[in-house]
Amino acid sequence: MGDASLFVIIVSAILVNNFVLSRFLGICPFLGVSKKVDTALGMGMAVTFVMTMAGIITYFVDVLILKPFDIEYMQTIAFILVIASLVQFVEIVLQKVSPALYQALGVFLPLITTNCAVLGLALLNIQFEFNLAQVVAHSVGAALGFTLAIVLFAGIREKLEISDIPEPFKGFPIALISASMMAMAFLGFSGLV
Repeated sequence: MGDASLFVIIVSAILVNNFVLSRFLGICPFLGVSKKVDTALGMGMAVTFVMTMAGIITYFVDVLILKPFDIEYMQTIAFILVIASLVQFVEIVLQKVSPALYQALGVFLPLITTNCAVLGLALLNIQFEFNLAQVVAHSVGAALGFTLAIVLFAGIREKLEISDIPEPFKGFPIALISASMMAMAFLGFSGLV
């Protein structure tokens, strides 16, 4: 995948290899913060910032520090430190700029640090041997794919709240069924790229 065009990388990350619905990474915030579209959009924007910046910074950490000093085995630890720092930055900014969104995201905001989608993105960028432009494209595409999935799912969950659903399926069971149907729908994009 090292020579793929930027457009193909972006479309693939958004639709075909969607981190939530195809790779099944980032399920915790996907299920936890998807009850309201506004909150889901806020989480999507926070994750977009963190994923994009984490992709870029971890690329430079790998190229400028880990590889030259032959300490690639430290990738996971180094990448988690980068991600944790970015999440702290986002948390501080949101607390100052949008206290309501900060409160709505609650415990899920600091959990971006342990969101496997962010770490998975950084590791996949290295595995695919992307150059910097491809890293940016993949990071933005993956983040937009995460945002698309969580906002669509939040919209579905809002509609389900006012729908007539049999008692055993109300709440989390119907949410899981809806999420699985979304994942199956996204499989239809696999023929695009």
